Amino acid sequence: MEQLAAETNKGMPKKSYSLMTLVFFCSGLFIVSALFVTIPLNPVFMAEFHLTAERAALATSVCSLCYALGTVFFAPFSDRYGRKRVILFGLFALVIISPVIGLLNNYESILLFRGIQGFMAASFAPTALTFITELYPSKKRVTAIGFISAGFLMAGIIGQIYSSVINDLFSWNYVFYIFGLVYVVMALAFYTVVPEGTAFPSGKKRSIGGAFASVLFQHFFRLCYFITILLLLSFVGMYTTLENYLREAYALEATQILLVRSAGVIGMMLAPFGGRLASRFGTFPLMRSGLISAALGLFCMGISGNLFLMIIMSIVFTAGISVTVPALISLLGQHGGREKAAAMSLYSFFLFIGSTIGPIIAVLLMKTENYVLAFEMLAVLLASGFCITFPLAKQAAKR
Repeated sequence: MEQLAAETNKGMPKKSYSLMTLVFFCSGLFIVSALFVTIPLNPVFMAEFHLTAERAALATSVCSLCYALGTVFFAPFSDRYGRKRVILFGLFALVIISPVIGLLNNYESILLFRGIQGFMAASFAPTALTFITELYPSKKRVTAIGFISAGFLMAGIIGQIYSSVINDLFSWNYVFYIFGLVYVVMALAFYTVVPEGTAFPSGKKRSIGGAFASVLFQHFFRLCYFITILLLLSFVGMYTTLENYLREAYALEATQILLVRSAGVIGMMLAPFGGRLASRFGTFPLMRSGLISAALGLFCMGISGNLFLMIIMSIVFTAGISVTVPALISLLGQHGGREKAAAMSLYSFFLFIGSTIGPIIAVLLMKTENYVLAFEMLAVLLASGFCITFPLAKQAAKR
């Protein structure tokens, strides 16, 4: 991999790395944002299409599920046809699909196209993470992965903020119209700034099914993926719960809810430094501190009864998630071995399986009309992830 990166980097100007990182960051931010834009639209869909809360939440869950499936599907294609081609193919597909969703007036059709949108969006994340390991020298790689991880995480909040603002200014349809234009800009930027990678000749390729099976049969990876599922499950579950809680308990209006959501971005600022923090303090100490901080933030959100404290705890929660994600990516990179690409693809798959389950669990918990229970149960799940890091550390020591 180092040799491949060195060959690819020959002749590249030094300053281009900063520009490439910016393009990777923005692309990841806007592509992954598409998964979360329907969380604030749940009440809109419920009113316009006469849906239950469970049905409205499917617009997020279907997109996330198809995204998870897509991460596995696109892995072998990026090996065969090249990372850049696969990413550009996905971006141009999103240019077409996203505006079509805004034109639809039938909820079943929206679900269908949300699934397609999620599937095509999956061409970016695992491909980009592998692409960065090939394009960047090792000293710059950690920072680049930190920034792209920040983009993925910030998408969970930025997508919701963007959706809320556009819906308030225009209507929900324009959320998807404008996305189409954004993806045009991202495709042009990616085509112009990022160099061609290397498509691996068929003789060097390994069966993708065999690589995935090899990863999943290892206890180390199964423990990693258990924690991976919990990250976006708790993240999406928390914001799904928060939306309803702020409306019912505090009678906040859309603009006020938007401000509360926005506070979580502060916690995301740690994500670009997650790789460096892992190098300095150790991967497992960082992961444990992240998980316990996120669990503590959720626990306090449930019992606080004070809006200001809830906002502070939402920042603690997002900060915990923000340092856990790059720590987990770093761990997979260290111990992935020859299955590193498959391990990264499955990481993206399980991450968004968690995103799929999150709103479903949140809605089921909210049926009890006990929001404290919803927050506390999500906190318990994250605490179980903290406990899993101890057998995970033993597995890592054996590798």
